[in-house]
Amino acid sequence: MSIQVEHVSKSFGNFKALDDVSLNIEGGELVALLGPSGSGKTTLLRVIAGMEEPDENAQTKILFGGKEVAGQAIGERGVGFVFQHYALFRHMSVFENVAFGLRVRANPPPESELQKRVMDLLKLVQLDHFIDRFPAQLSGGQRQRTALARALAIEPKVLLLDEPFGALDAKVRQGLRDWLRKLHRELHVTTVLVTHDQEEALEVADRVVVMNKARIEQVGPPEEVFHQPASEFVMDFLGRVNVFRARIENGRAWFGGIPFEVPAALSSQGDAAKVYVRPHELEIERGLNGHPALSATVVRVHWAGAVAKVALATDDGHEIQVDLPFERFRDLDLQPGERVHVSPKQSRTFLQEYVI
Repeated sequence: MSIQVEHVSKSFGNFKALDDVSLNIEGGELVALLGPSGSGKTTLLRVIAGMEEPDENAQTKILFGGKEVAGQAIGERGVGFVFQHYALFRHMSVFENVAFGLRVRANPPPESELQKRVMDLLKLVQLDHFIDRFPAQLSGGQRQRTALARALAIEPKVLLLDEPFGALDAKVRQGLRDWLRKLHRELHVTTVLVTHDQEEALEVADRVVVMNKARIEQVGPPEEVFHQPASEFVMDFLGRVNVFRARIENGRAWFGGIPFEVPAALSSQGDAAKVYVRPHELEIERGLNGHPALSATVVRVHWAGAVAKVALATDDGHEIQVDLPFERFRDLDLQPGERVHVSPKQSRTFLQEYVI
């Protein structure tokens, strides 16, 4: 079931939550709506679900499979909705929570069919041994899987997930992310996931929709939005970055004697620019190797992980973060207080200003 949103705006009093948003989602896709708090991602999800009505506009359209659904209630749209805080019925067992949507239908299935449908889903979400437990007897991850099974029980055309793992600890979140991706491969239900977690969106989604200030900044596969950010905001929001304030001269942005490549459209002489370099895109050398480099002092080192995180300070006090492969870090054997040289392997330059 494809989803098509055209020219959707939504205001709450004087606050504009969505500003002329358009988005196409292909049938069977898992799309993540990613952005900071207040960017409009949850409002867009609720408009798709039918929980919020968009502002009146003759151009506004919300289509499921090419058919207009604006004005239809959530029950008529055939959507399954999963909330961050589960919204399970405390007085019902796991089995009855999952069966609820089927039992309240105008024409519920025969009991034997209902039992089979519920048990098949509970096996799918690995909860078939917990059918008689109540929500209070489950872990956070088990509650969220119960909520997902309940949403899937009605065989929705579209599955909508609003920060489904936001209340869980990091290890449980990682396990559920892997599980959700596997579940989606098996079911191919068109799924829209709202999250503020960049890693979650990049790991799980087929495409990522980055939102900011009620509008869409960029839409694309995870590798595209990460490696080819369309704006300064996208670059900064998707992971840690080093920011260097530079000036454009002779078609390049210069900082500390290092020339950074600049897109031709930004090459106005004398313009101020900001150069963004991710920590893993910087190299550290003990001596100069013939390439332009910044002189810096090692401030601290953290190597309890897959990469070593090195904090440096330039002579003018500019702090630089570098991620080094562990083997490279061991070869360098860096210690706080040592002088080193830092050079970029890749960078991106922007002129525009923004505020998160």
